[in-house]
Amino acid sequence: MPSPSSPSSPSSRSVVAGVDGSAESLAAAEWAAAEARRRALPLRIVHIGQDRAPSLVRPPMTGAAPASAGAVLTRRRPGRVPREVAERLRRAAPGLDVAVEQGPGRPARALLRSARDAEVLVLGSRGLGAVGGLLAGSVSLPVIAHAPCPVVVVRARAAAWPPPGPAGDVPGAAGDVPGAAGDVPGAAGDAVPGGGEVVPGGGEVVLGLDLARPSDALVGYAFDAAASRGAALRVVHGWSAGAGHGGSGSASAAPGPGGGPSRPGTPPLTGVLRPWRDMYAEVPVAEQCVVGSPGEHLAEAARGASLLVVGRRVRHAALGAHIGPVAHAVLRHCAAPVAVVPHA
Repeated sequence: MPSPSSPSSPSSRSVVAGVDGSAESLAAAEWAAAEARRRALPLRIVHIGQDRAPSLVRPPMTGAAPASAGAVLTRRRPGRVPREVAERLRRAAPGLDVAVEQGPGRPARALLRSARDAEVLVLGSRGLGAVGGLLAGSVSLPVIAHAPCPVVVVRARAAAWPPPGPAGDVPGAAGDVPGAAGDVPGAAGDAVPGGGEVVPGGGEVVLGLDLARPSDALVGYAFDAAASRGAALRVVHGWSAGAGHGGSGSASAAPGPGGGPSRPGTPPLTGVLRPWRDMYAEVPVAEQCVVGSPGEHLAEAARGASLLVVGRRVRHAALGAHIGPVAHAVLRHCAAPVAVVPHA
């Protein structure tokens, strides 16, 4: 039975962003600030790992030039980086409740502790095809695999800044608040390391859905994300002819041009979505059912999207970082922010 997801209800939880001083983690903090504003929740900045000098930070996009000295927070005394990030976020978004937390111990364990009471956990990622920064297997993959809350992975050029207000207002726009633009790495219009500009968080929300195992938690998160952004929702279901679907642990979907038949033996997509359409009548919904490779086609469908939502099946094993091939593929190849939602 569908029920409104937690962002629509009063909550004492928070949005958490992992920060290590790199450009990609700063982009994650900015995205998290915008999400906290949308959800009317406090933001927690969790400092993890070692602060890194610019010479140690790889560019966020494959083949891009080295990061400039202004693209990261350079080596500081312990605790300085999260305080500086929090102060800049407060200046750019007056009224946003920002707290700082120093994550003791190993980064992955610190993030998992913080995720226990988080509405969503946000991590930064380096560029397309690269597995680095907070996407290093030793840090973010175990976090994504075991976090009890959705984990959003943001690329350095995907941050939306300044954070939008709950009613669509944009406090701290360039020229209004000192430090809102030109001071915060990745602010609207600022160059990001490797060239280009930050892409605003516009566009539709894309959901990859496995009709053999439709999850209320997954579908509800996507509808709520679209509603909070005033965006359309595209729901895509895909299957590979002659291939099984077991073991992915994530939304198995493969969008393509136009609609198509769903996997034989699964319920029709329209029927699965009908109660959610009724609940979120204000959200325009497009449906796609196609045959093809899930991860690659989902990444293609999410071009220009504000968010791609996929799932991972909850596993209770204490060891391992299995998130499923679809989630793993889109995390490597999708340029849009990716939300990985745990579900039974």
